[in-house]
Amino acid sequence: MSDPNQGEKDDVRGYVAGYALALALTCAAFAVVRWPSFNRITTLAIVFTLGFAQAIVHFRYFLHITLAKSARDDLWLILFSVLIIVLMVSGSLVILMNLRARMM
Repeated sequence: MSDPNQGEKDDVRGYVAGYALALALTCAAFAVVRWPSFNRITTLAIVFTLGFAQAIVHFRYFLHITLAKSARDDLWLILFSVLIIVLMVSGSLVILMNLRARMM
């Protein structure tokens, strides 16, 4: 006999695993910055890598985005949203740097 609550238990187990991974990645990033043992560029690269890994953990465990065929539409939606955000931030930075150069 199969347990009728098995799917719910698997969901909770996935959320706990995702939370543990996200917490570990966050603590690792704070530890790298708090106790610096690398130069600035290496520390920045480590923090960006940990942030990217944390984004993947959030996509997988909390948003349930996988590389399966059924989830491709969700992945395209997220990638398009990231593209729009990158365009808005980079455009704002270009405008701010132009204004800064004009004021100097």
